[in-house]
Amino acid sequence: MTTPHAQQTTDTIPHELEKATLEGRNKVLTFWLFLGGESVLFGTLFATFLTLRNQVADGPSASELFNLPMTAAATFILLVSSLTSVFAIQAMHRGNKKSLSGWLSVTVLLGLAFLILEIYEFREYMVHEDYSMTTSAFSSAFYTLVGFHGAHVLFGILWIGILIGQLAKKGLNVVTAPKIYVSAMYWHFIDVVWVFIFTVVYLLGKVA
Repeated sequence: MTTPHAQQTTDTIPHELEKATLEGRNKVLTFWLFLGGESVLFGTLFATFLTLRNQVADGPSASELFNLPMTAAATFILLVSSLTSVFAIQAMHRGNKKSLSGWLSVTVLLGLAFLILEIYEFREYMVHEDYSMTTSAFSSAFYTLVGFHGAHVLFGILWIGILIGQLAKKGLNVVTAPKIYVSAMYWHFIDVVWVFIFTVVYLLGKVA
């Protein structure tokens, strides 16, 4: 049986809390515009990479350099983190603050695991392969594109981590909900960008 308190709590929480106010709706709309700008920026980096992908100079080619199983594992981890962020938003729509915090925390941990693998990959190339950003035009384009994405992942981790703290301090309301929602949009965006990186940089690099 549903208690009066529980019924009241459910009734007072809108289904889409992030859009319950005009300010919240404006934040979501504005963030879509921001992601459009980010898409143009990443598109430019992709175009540059595709232009320079065969300019390897005296360095190894992509097929000789890349460790595909490790990159595939990193891809799987990031895709799972996108799923956990979906679970977080579903928990937010149910008004379940504890579950929301839990899924956001899992998303952060998976993002950290992805970053660790990426840092390890760069270290392997730089230390053991002596393959730096100045080795060739290809290496410059590779490190710029993948590293720029990694910086976005790091920013997303810090952002969501801060929101977890705000959620614990201020609770789930019309102020915190839009912030959490747009952070999930951002996280999905960098996941989609990574799918393109994995396909264009790593998979095509291995078969080309």
